Amino acid sequence: MITLTNADKALKEVYLGVVSEQLNTSVNPLLAKINQTTNDVWGSEIKKVAPFGINGGIGAGTETGDLPVAASNNYEQFTLSLKNLYGKIEISDKAMRSSLNSAGAFVNLLNAEMEGLIKASAFNLGRMLYGDGSGKLAQIVDNTTNEIELDSVRNLVEGMVVDVLKNNGTAVSGLSAKRIVSIDRANKKITLEGVTLTAHDVKTTQSDTFFICVQGSYGKELTGLGAIFTNSGTLYGLSKSTYSWLVPYMKDLTESNATVDISDVKIQTVLDNLEETYDSKIDYICCSAGVKRNYQNYFSQYRTNVDYMDLAGGYKAISYNGIPIVSDRFIAPNTMYLLNTKEFNLHQLCDWKWLEGEDGRVIKQNAGKPTYSATLVKYADLICNKPGGQAKLTGISES
Repeated sequence: MITLTNADKALKEVYLGVVSEQLNTSVNPLLAKINQTTNDVWGSEIKKVAPFGINGGIGAGTETGDLPVAASNNYEQFTLSLKNLYGKIEISDKAMRSSLNSAGAFVNLLNAEMEGLIKASAFNLGRMLYGDGSGKLAQIVDNTTNEIELDSVRNLVEGMVVDVLKNNGTAVSGLSAKRIVSIDRANKKITLEGVTLTAHDVKTTQSDTFFICVQGSYGKELTGLGAIFTNSGTLYGLSKSTYSWLVPYMKDLTESNATVDISDVKIQTVLDNLEETYDSKIDYICCSAGVKRNYQNYFSQYRTNVDYMDLAGGYKAISYNGIPIVSDRFIAPNTMYLLNTKEFNLHQLCDWKWLEGEDGRVIKQNAGKPTYSATLVKYADLICNKPGGQAKLTGISES
């Protein structure tokens, strides 16, 4: 007979390793290439020494003249708070009891919950990699009765639980922890469960503008590419206006107010610039699906063969000179990133773990409800050691 004790043991000893492996390698091809480490984690913060430039203690001189003045390596310290990442499963008491007498039924129940957890975590972790840490999913454009129109729905999927916030980060009364029940992707509109709106309750033409984020996550997500690819502000506690090497290579390819096709020459120009300026060797290119199709059109016109390669995590990709080119749903249209993933680290306090109670159990009854839950947790954040050695191209045509 299956008991809660057996189920608890299964989550710890059987499922944890499998789930951790899948979340670390199968969530996203970019995440699979990023090194995960416990180095440089101090308490609840990441403190990392970042070298930049070169040693200045070199020079030429005369046979009897003064030697060069010593000038050691340049260092600054990156500081970043660990983010708290959670994944939660929930099983009703009725479902639990109905399967306790059958090992097969209970395994099927846990498998279904684990698969759902992995799918949801994969979606959100993949999305965070390209975010700026704010947790913003989309800006609200307007609303008609009971439908909210957004500037984009690429970060959304049915079932997500979201908050509606004002642009200053304050919550909108009655619009917290609401589930998305439908998405009109053609018109970029969503409907929230149990929400009744009158026309224009939330819109950008009012004095307050609005956006949506995952429930309770505003300002608490991973420091993704969106935070790195800006010209100003701070990154890891340092000002970009003071340290130019914190600003990546960013170029808008638009010509005469129109997007342009991508080509080998445009890509090689970026690679040459990064290698000459920062000795940075790009090993991963990612873009929107439309931009990848645009590059495939270029292939069909000017090449006879398309090169393919296998990536970690079971992914396949086309390539440019051995560099994979991968499309990702979370990348904005008309955009391509060129990254040196060896300069990225996901610093973590530990790998994925189950939250345990004082009794050591991970399956706990939810207070006042006939349900049981278990929660996965990971404390981590993403740091790029050499932001200036990364690149972003915009203004590329979509095919």
